[in-house]
Amino acid sequence: MAESKTVHSPLVTYASMLSLLTLCPPFVILLWYTMVHADGSLFQTWEYLRQNGLQGFIDIWPRPTAIAWKIIACYAAFEAALQLLLPGRRVEGPISPAGNRPVYKANGMAAYFVTLTTYLGLWWFGIFNPTIVYDHLGEIFSALIFGSLVFCVLLHIKGHLAPSSTDSGSSGNVIIDFYWGMELYPRIGKNFDIKVFTNCRFGMMSWAVLAVTYSIKQYELNGRVADSMLVNTILMLVYVTKFFWWEAGYWNTMDIAHDRAGFYICWGCLVWVPSIYTSPGMYLVNHPINLGTQLALFILVAGILCIYINYDCDRQRQEFRRTNGKCLVWGRAPSKIVASYTTTSGETKTSLLLTSGWWGLSRHFHYVPEISAAFFWTVPALFNHFLPYFYVVFLTILLLDRAKRDDDRCRSKYGKHWKLYCQKVPYRVIPGIY
Repeated sequence: MAESKTVHSPLVTYASMLSLLTLCPPFVILLWYTMVHADGSLFQTWEYLRQNGLQGFIDIWPRPTAIAWKIIACYAAFEAALQLLLPGRRVEGPISPAGNRPVYKANGMAAYFVTLTTYLGLWWFGIFNPTIVYDHLGEIFSALIFGSLVFCVLLHIKGHLAPSSTDSGSSGNVIIDFYWGMELYPRIGKNFDIKVFTNCRFGMMSWAVLAVTYSIKQYELNGRVADSMLVNTILMLVYVTKFFWWEAGYWNTMDIAHDRAGFYICWGCLVWVPSIYTSPGMYLVNHPINLGTQLALFILVAGILCIYINYDCDRQRQEFRRTNGKCLVWGRAPSKIVASYTTTSGETKTSLLLTSGWWGLSRHFHYVPEISAAFFWTVPALFNHFLPYFYVVFLTILLLDRAKRDDDRCRSKYGKHWKLYCQKVPYRVIPGIY
């Protein structure tokens, strides 16, 4: 039985599935159109649609072009090659519900360095101009929307015909299977992990590549990069660098260890991340706002501090798990709860739940600096338009939902131990509030 049935009720799954399928693709195109062609103004786009109706919307939806497919294909092939070929240490993921332990090759930081160096090198030596990516952005997003849908269908078929491990199976409902996914760890062959590719090497990597692209485009337009764009790009790159530095830790999180590879996560990483997550930079290309040194430095330092706290939260928990609780947390021995649980194969195992340090403040405190960091790399856009802040709003909803889903999953996994944990750490996300 697919684990997804315990995550949301079928009704919520149907509603979110249908809304994601029908609303997200047009939203990606409307966001791109508004940022690039309507001055970032929702009102301007609304007026255009009011006057021109559905036909007007069809007219602004770019058709995927050969150059868009070529850019996507080259990028995807390059990232897949780096994932397979670059050396990296062997890392074991957490034990899955069916008792499997996936093995990964941790070469994300090397792939990240090679990707950005190659991209900037191609620009520097006049081989490929990154502004081409910006100029064809609508067509690229359009191609990603359709291409990723086909990719998800193929994943669904693979889950039926050739699952990679016993962590797979059908819920008996084709819509839920397509939405939440059939397999937890789909692979091509023994070594090519599909989720690592979609989530990390395609999705997160594209975030950094596009952040750099937007800066280069603004430079080519104006002959300089405004301090607002610099702050936005630096913070996004610091965040993505932190992600790849900690990539092996990401493989222990909900995205990889609990959410199956379906439309929800794969389409999200292949389309939503490159378009929505990068959108504050997309807005700034045509809005070279001057913040002044003092304000720019304040935003930069505040953003870096948030990213560091987010990293330190994850590092603290990872170190605690790695040493089996035999480490120092904020200079003293950690307080913890020993929780036992039963796997689907009937084995009894134990986990340690950390209740001090950052993890004593709230059960998902690491989401607070993550949302704050997103605010700081968006705020250089100032407050003339709401749309640049859509990502911050979306991220807040996503992480609050994820915190709830994680709590529900842990409640059913750990039972009375989780109840005891919630008594010790009563707040879910924001200490003292929620």
